[in-house]
Amino acid sequence: MAGFFGSREGTKLSSQQFKAQLNRVYRWYTLGFVLFVAVLAVAERMGLPRLWIGFTFLMATIGLYAAIGVMSRTTDAAEYYVAGRRVPAVYNGMATGADWMSAASFIGLAGTLYLTGYSGLAFIMGWTGGYCLVALVLAPYLRKFGQFTIPDFLGERYGGHLPRLIGLAAAILCSFTYLVAQIYGVGLITSYLTGVAFELGIFLGLGGILVCSFLGGMRAVTWTQVAQYIILVVAYLIPVVWLSVKQTGVPVPQLVYGFQLEKVTAKEKELSTDPRELQVRELFRQRSEALAEKLKHPAISLAADKLAANQRMDALKGGNASAAEISAAGKVLAAMPRDEAAASAAWMAAKAAADIKTLPLNGMPPHAAQFAGDPDGTAQEKELYNTSRRNFLALIFCLMVGTAALPHILMRYYTVPSVREARQSVTWSLFFIFLLYFTAPALAVLVKYEIFTVLVGTSFDQLPAWVQRWSRIDPALLSVADVNQDHILQLNEITIGGDIVVLLAPELAGLPYVISGLVAAGGLAAALSTADGLLLTIANALGHDLYYKMIDPNASTVSRVTVSKILLLMVALLAAYVAAQKPADILFLVSAAFSFAAASFFPALSLGIFWKRATGIAAVLGMVSGLGVTSYYMFTTQPWLRATFGITSPVQLWWGIEPISAGLFGVPVGFAVIVLVSLMTPPPSQKAQALVEHIRYPDLKSF
Repeated sequence: MAGFFGSREGTKLSSQQFKAQLNRVYRWYTLGFVLFVAVLAVAERMGLPRLWIGFTFLMATIGLYAAIGVMSRTTDAAEYYVAGRRVPAVYNGMATGADWMSAASFIGLAGTLYLTGYSGLAFIMGWTGGYCLVALVLAPYLRKFGQFTIPDFLGERYGGHLPRLIGLAAAILCSFTYLVAQIYGVGLITSYLTGVAFELGIFLGLGGILVCSFLGGMRAVTWTQVAQYIILVVAYLIPVVWLSVKQTGVPVPQLVYGFQLEKVTAKEKELSTDPRELQVRELFRQRSEALAEKLKHPAISLAADKLAANQRMDALKGGNASAAEISAAGKVLAAMPRDEAAASAAWMAAKAAADIKTLPLNGMPPHAAQFAGDPDGTAQEKELYNTSRRNFLALIFCLMVGTAALPHILMRYYTVPSVREARQSVTWSLFFIFLLYFTAPALAVLVKYEIFTVLVGTSFDQLPAWVQRWSRIDPALLSVADVNQDHILQLNEITIGGDIVVLLAPELAGLPYVISGLVAAGGLAAALSTADGLLLTIANALGHDLYYKMIDPNASTVSRVTVSKILLLMVALLAAYVAAQKPADILFLVSAAFSFAAASFFPALSLGIFWKRATGIAAVLGMVSGLGVTSYYMFTTQPWLRATFGITSPVQLWWGIEPISAGLFGVPVGFAVIVLVSLMTPPPSQKAQALVEHIRYPDLKSF
């Protein structure tokens, strides 16, 4: 196996022989993985502690990926950048599926569907449609071009260093944004598996990422991603199948979750009018009003709170209170905001959270409701309905176009032997991704049914142990509070973050902890596989396009690869530092990356392939203007970005479009600028136009 991954043996074999070797290697790998899980299950029954199970999953999977990286180490440029262009279509499809099935898809998608219901289907429709665009518009033509990176295409097609440099900057921006989300997911899962702090979990997981991509580049990443796909698809399907059997007796959740959705809809109506739920919502309304009063005079309110906290501490000490009471009062005092600005920020966040909990169903829309509002209701309800529908369609558009332009996905189609296999790879990618996307809506409904009918209404002293475990990891992800003091858990007393819904599924299903560890390992595989691809995209863009193509064209192969490895390490550490700050939720970071990619790359790539008249200066201005409009809208409307950059002007949404779909405005601007400027400037050189002809009309043999 070491010789197989670690040499160019595959180039000496026919494609059929090489594929047969791959089949044998991964059959044995899958069998070994199943036996590994079975042994851990037996060990759990014999008393192996959960912490050891978590550490075993973490160390075993990261060790496996690192081993493949070591066996695949290379300094050959073609191997490092494009895996020697010898990856069979089916395996490239699996690798692409793992590369695509990021922390957002594995962890965040079912969670988003749980929290938003029908509107979350925009992610599935957009991402799936994006692969159709990849197959029809970009992948085969980029493979025919035959270079290493997307900036490479821009530089060769449009001529000069400026298009390459702008493409390089855009590739780094969207890939780095996406990378931060994956490393955030790595930290979340690692801390769950091992119990270590979130920040330490990030750097533990980072080791697996670096060993793989640092040593072997695209060759190591490809074979690791195939292994990771096998883990993540098994891990995703087991708990949802088990939940389906538990609730319906049928092991095909995709076919029966509609019946559970009917039950969820009935339970939603019951919970919306439940007297205890109404009581909790009223208490949160009172809390919101009290916070609003504090925000009117924050300095006076902060002083009064500090005085009251100090008086309580003095009273407890003077009254011989217990050590636990004094300690609790001390924590309250220590948690007081330092100054007026900090107090205002904390109270505004608390008020926003309380406002959500004044709404029915914990602020979630009815799961089966297509859009918010009512097309036949009042003027306000009609406007809300239209705005909701516009945002649904806008998000589909951004995700579809962004998928077709993501550099780390497009790079995968440089690794196959031919244009024909590039097309086949897209088909296989769709199939392997479909297995999870077809399951995610079922998982969201089955988890919601379990929480609504089993968890809600449980006595606080009988809550499952996993509630407390998750609360210790991050209260923002899961916490409960007995607001109305009736010792019974109500829906609006639960705070659940979408990022843990998948990780909760095995425990909700009553499965052994080893399955929870398996699901966490699957989520880790999803995050690591995408992080590997993104890191490689950034490092290759810097090492190949900046260093080799623009700074030192005479650089040797070894020095080019060495520079890429050094840059990869630097980017990984920077991304880990940013992720440790917990900048925003995973899904927003990922969606922002799609908008950036859509606005910067899609107009330039598609017009560069299908329109000979597109010029270099037009492409540069189109990428800059599209990215600029997208960034401006996102920075002025997204709460976390506004707070980070100190923007205090009123939020002005254009046609009610949410910042997650900012690419809706950047893409048409990019197309318009490229077309108009191209018509106003001299046509490209004959060489550039001949390149377009070469790309668009491949030799029949390549098909």
